[in-house]
Amino acid sequence: MTALLRIMALWRPRFGWLAAGVIVSLAALGAGVALMVQSGALVAGVLLGAGMAAPALALRVLGPARVVLRYLERLTTHDALFRALADLRVWFFRGLSARAAGGLGFRRAGDVLARLVGDVEALDGLYLRTLVPLAGAVVLLPALLLLIGRSDPWLAAEVGVLFAAAAFVLPWLAGRAALAAGGRLAAAQSGLRVAALDTLTGLREVRAYGAEGRMMALVQAREAALLSAQHELAGRGALAGAAAFLCGQAAVLAVLLAAGSHPGTAAMLAFLTVAAFEAVAGLPRAGALAGHAATAAARVVEAAEGPVPVPEPAAPAAPPKGSSLKFEAVRFRWQPDRALVLDGLTLDIPQGARVAVLGPSGAGKSTLAALALKVAAPQEGRVLLGGTDIATLAAADVRGRIAWLSQATHLFDDTIRANLLLGRPDAAEPDLWAALESARVAEVVRALPEGLDTYVGEAGGRFSGGQGRRLALARALLSTAPVLILDEPCAGLDAETERDFFTTLNTAAEGRTILLIAHRLTGAERLDRIWRLSAGRAVAAAG
Repeated sequence: MTALLRIMALWRPRFGWLAAGVIVSLAALGAGVALMVQSGALVAGVLLGAGMAAPALALRVLGPARVVLRYLERLTTHDALFRALADLRVWFFRGLSARAAGGLGFRRAGDVLARLVGDVEALDGLYLRTLVPLAGAVVLLPALLLLIGRSDPWLAAEVGVLFAAAAFVLPWLAGRAALAAGGRLAAAQSGLRVAALDTLTGLREVRAYGAEGRMMALVQAREAALLSAQHELAGRGALAGAAAFLCGQAAVLAVLLAAGSHPGTAAMLAFLTVAAFEAVAGLPRAGALAGHAATAAARVVEAAEGPVPVPEPAAPAAPPKGSSLKFEAVRFRWQPDRALVLDGLTLDIPQGARVAVLGPSGAGKSTLAALALKVAAPQEGRVLLGGTDIATLAAADVRGRIAWLSQATHLFDDTIRANLLLGRPDAAEPDLWAALESARVAEVVRALPEGLDTYVGEAGGRFSGGQGRRLALARALLSTAPVLILDEPCAGLDAETERDFFTTLNTAAEGRTILLIAHRLTGAERLDRIWRLSAGRAVAAAG
């Protein structure tokens, strides 16, 4: 319930739309119930040979009114829900980005996708299938007691108890019983997405090793688990729905048995009872689905509001003017149960200097970039930017002064222009071309029929590795940040392309503070100092 209440609290800005949907829904419900009552009156009039003018006139008015109100209900409630879900996705993404600025870390992409898509979609039933019909049930119960009680108070009590069981007790019991099934369903959906995404992203390796059958078997096993969880949840919903149906039939039978010498009144009350129970017929199934919604809400809230790796300072210091970068006696580990990556590391990179840090995989080279960009914080020691401890700076100010180019730099499936503007959204077209010229890839772009508006393809698939890396360099150079961190920028490139890349960089990054993180050097780099990482510390190498 805590997670569900948190989700509903996030919908507060859309309260007007959501409330309007409920009001229109209640109006449509009222028109439908009134239509059934007047239909009962018409039938009673026929049975008793009485006049039928009033009920017939009411039917002519209520029939079209119900149709119009039902349409407006669908229009209003779905519009309100779509707005609320859009807000929820934006909130989720912002929360996730604040907690995963350095990447997903120990999260799996398929699981995050399941939360962003499947779990958020599961919450649509919270409003449409639960809150809206529940509001109708709350209004219908006293109306039933009042209308039936005028003729027979004991019958009103009997029908009221059956209605309360169908509208409130059975949904609650179904929700409690379905909590575990909802958890298994959410986990199964996540597992299927993880398996499918892993298979698709690793399709080349799967084909190369002839593992199509094994990977397909894994996906099918996860799909079977999902179908089993869905079947279990649907079974619980069907059972609750059947119980609610029996309550409705028992209520109608009670009304008919109590007819006695008043068949006209009995016909009206029977029609009223049928309409009331039909209006809440979906609530028991909604209660069963609430178990899934509760689990989905908990997963969404956990991902979006989990601990922030590096909290923002209460009163951020002013952005520094200098561009020196210094690590002072830094000790850091990624998880409490993991070994130290950096153990008392001290490293000084003066303003305008070009420094390389070398070391084998796992030595902590990329950790330096994470600490400098404030996506992780040292357990001991300090990181200084322009002489200011970055712990006292806002993350946006730190990242506004540091441009980063990594071995896995991502090109989005968008235009060249859009990819470049990620580095500086306000850049004019001449600035874009200047960055491309600096990265020595302008001629490649000019030769394209659509120029800057050419789509790069998924992960930059329309370009070679070297061209894609130069586009990423152009994006980094477009930034006005005075510090440039290069984390294995040439990983996966051949030796000649790597030398050409650094020859370009030597000129393009003139005047900036450069931190180059690499396994080895090619000889084309222009450097002032070289350090090697060993046992979590920086050791000076040959200059």
